[in-house]
Amino acid sequence: MRNRIAACLLMLPATTVSGAAYSADNDQQFFRQIEGQWTGSGEIVAGKYKGTKFVCNLAGTTPETTAGMTLDGSCRVGVFSQAMKAVISRDGKNYTGAFNDGATGKGLDVVSGNVSGNRIVLGLNRKQLDGAMLARVADNNTMNVTVSVRVEKELVPVIGLNLKRTSGSAPSNIARN
Repeated sequence: MRNRIAACLLMLPATTVSGAAYSADNDQQFFRQIEGQWTGSGEIVAGKYKGTKFVCNLAGTTPETTAGMTLDGSCRVGVFSQAMKAVISRDGKNYTGAFNDGATGKGLDVVSGNVSGNRIVLGLNRKQLDGAMLARVADNNTMNVTVSVRVEKELVPVIGLNLKRTSGSAPSNIARN
């Protein structure tokens, strides 16, 4: 799995999304798959908190006029809950955004991105920490998310999350007005 993530991430520094309407429409179609309510379990798989399991409940929305998404909700470990929010949008030929309050607070900045088929790879940054998030929509009701950080020259997965759609339906292939 590391090699597959690393291969996807090699594309990040040169990632630009074509200005063509076709590409933007494909990106918007990908993000529309995220709309609805999602819940699922995850685990920290490396680092100080390795083995910590958590549960997230998130609501996915998309803007009408540009490619992007917002996932908003919370994740819980035992009785402790933490608000979670990811806002990602296309800015010219690239993707930008933030997880929670971004790198200026206690979160992460989205510094690049690339949509390809049923997955997106986002470049993440916080001060000296560089990493990536890979989200794959496995089917209409399943999304898998892996967050990795760069350790020396290698990307190491640190968080895995498996989400299931709990309400709302996967959008049809009919374009919005």
